[in-house]
Amino acid sequence: MKTIQIINGPNLNLLGVREPEIYGNQTFEDFFEELKKKYPNVSLQYFQSNHEGDIIDKLHEVGFEYDGIVLNAAAYTHYSYAIADAIKAIKTAVVEVHISDIYAREDFRKISITGESCKKIISGKGLPGYELAIDEFL
Repeated sequence: MKTIQIINGPNLNLLGVREPEIYGNQTFEDFFEELKKKYPNVSLQYFQSNHEGDIIDKLHEVGFEYDGIVLNAAAYTHYSYAIADAIKAIKTAVVEVHISDIYAREDFRKISITGESCKKIISGKGLPGYELAIDEFL
């Protein structure tokens, strides 16, 4: 059985209430339950933090044993060299996911510092982007 870690960054704990016109009305916790049902033969793990260091610690913790990491670093995507370095330092492949299309938003969002170290970037597919990322590891 493959083990895949999903890591969500800052403000993604507010999915379902935060800017629903951009991010939708569903909480990530509810969506995660759907993912577990859709992928019964995959051990899916979920972690969310608003703190950069916690995300780095989680990457270090799982980045040498898991079969894949799905990362939505949220705003850290655009400026966290520390998270980018953590991705480079681990052996587990990372697929970066963004619910909204970062390339169609504000100029600062069009740059992905963290994505440069990832296997792939999936942007603008809504929550189903996480499914596309999981499929990359299967």
